[in-house]
Amino acid sequence: MSRPSPQEVAKQLSSGLLSFPVTHFRDDHSFDEAAYRENIGRLCQYGPGGLFAAGGTGEFFSLTPAEVETVVTAAVAESSESVPVIAPAGYGTAIAVEMARSAERAGAQGLLLLPPYLTEAGQEGLAAHVRAVCAATNLGVIIYGRANAVYTDTTVAALAEDCPNLVGFKDGVGNVETMTRIRSRLGDRLTYVGGLPTAETFALPYMEMGVTTYSSAMYNFAPQFALDFYAAVRQRDHETVQRCLDDFVLPYCDIRDRRAGYAVSIVKAGMKAVGHPAGPVRSPLVDLDEHELDVLTGLIENLPNSGAAPAAR
Repeated sequence: MSRPSPQEVAKQLSSGLLSFPVTHFRDDHSFDEAAYRENIGRLCQYGPGGLFAAGGTGEFFSLTPAEVETVVTAAVAESSESVPVIAPAGYGTAIAVEMARSAERAGAQGLLLLPPYLTEAGQEGLAAHVRAVCAATNLGVIIYGRANAVYTDTTVAALAEDCPNLVGFKDGVGNVETMTRIRSRLGDRLTYVGGLPTAETFALPYMEMGVTTYSSAMYNFAPQFALDFYAAVRQRDHETVQRCLDDFVLPYCDIRDRRAGYAVSIVKAGMKAVGHPAGPVRSPLVDLDEHELDVLTGLIENLPNSGAAPAAR
């Protein structure tokens, strides 16, 4: 079967909620492929707009490049034909280029380019980094603006001009003016993805800027709630969005904010709470303590449809 074009993949991503699955580990922190595949199959039943394997929620930063290829290969094998799998690339330019090629070998349908590792860089260096990765692959590339990779609107516009397979921009900074400027310069040339931690918190105001989708870590343990929330955002149903924020999202964020790194750890705790354990997080992250897990479990148990089967799609 032929791989869809970068533009076709980007269009699909823009029209649905994006799932960022956790990566399953055994107690010895080795990759549990069987459990991971089972979870991918479960998530795909809910019809996500795309599935981002081994992303930030999937502990990309704790995986070796070889493990990333194994995880992506497993996701591609287990996902449904209608759900594009987006693979990660990152670290320095040479490694990111190799990971882009690896993603293509694994059968991924797109690439999320995460910030370079450790070192800061100016706009010229960041642009060279993106150009090198885009040139190394036929896949559509989404650049992730976050941490030490903060792109200006002029840089993104120049990259979009130079790189036909640059199809998306994911924002993990939260600078409304910058996002407004990028959207104003580029219009529908790119797909825009909300990528701040617990993106549901920012989903409604970002929708007004043309950011039609976002990365949902909650999709792992509360997929129906995540989809219902997204539907309310798309419909500009302010009352429902605010109720969901008050009843679950903001109390969830209170737990998340108790310790650095909990934005990932809390997702694996949520998986444990709903009976789909994904194992521990790898260091340097740490797992939630028992009290925090109990509080989170109580929140999840009070969600509507928390144990419901996937709706027909």
